[in-house]
Amino acid sequence: MPYDAEILVVGCGNILFKDDGFGPEVINALEDYFKDKEMPNDTMFIDAGTGATHFIFTLPHESWKKLIVVDVVEFDAEPGTLKIFSPYDMPRGAYENVHSWPVEEPLHDLAKDIEVVIVGCKPKEISAPNVEMGLSEPVKNAIPEAIEMILKEIGV
Repeated sequence: MPYDAEILVVGCGNILFKDDGFGPEVINALEDYFKDKEMPNDTMFIDAGTGATHFIFTLPHESWKKLIVVDVVEFDAEPGTLKIFSPYDMPRGAYENVHSWPVEEPLHDLAKDIEVVIVGCKPKEISAPNVEMGLSEPVKNAIPEAIEMILKEIGV
C-alpha cells in the first residue's frame, strides 16, 4: 500500500509490550476521533507497529511534506509526559526499535526533504520480552493530550 499523503501520522510500537503500544493506541484514538468528523485533506494515519523503520521511514514518497511519528521516548520526565522532538534532538540511544536499530538515521535522512516531528511519551513500563498488553495509567491518560498535539501539527 503506498503512503502517498502529504502528512503522515505514524504510530510506532508493539502493543504486546505494555507502554510500547502507545503509538498504535494513539492512531486508534485518532481514527475514533475522526469517525464523525471530516478528515483533514491529504493526511493519513498509520499504525506501523514495529515496522515503521523498515517499511515506511526508508521508503519515502514524493508526496510527503510532513511526517509525525508517535512513539514512546525515554527522557527525563514523569511517565506519561509528552514532548515534541525533532529527529536531531532525540536523546541518543533512547529511540531504537526492538532490534536495536537506531531510528535516528532514517529520520535524519527524511528530515533533509520533509518536516519530521516526533510526539514522544515517557513510558512507565516496557514489559519486553514479557507480553503484557495494555498501557500503564499515566501513558493511557496522555492519549488525549497527544491527540491535541497532533491536531495542532496537522492544522486542525
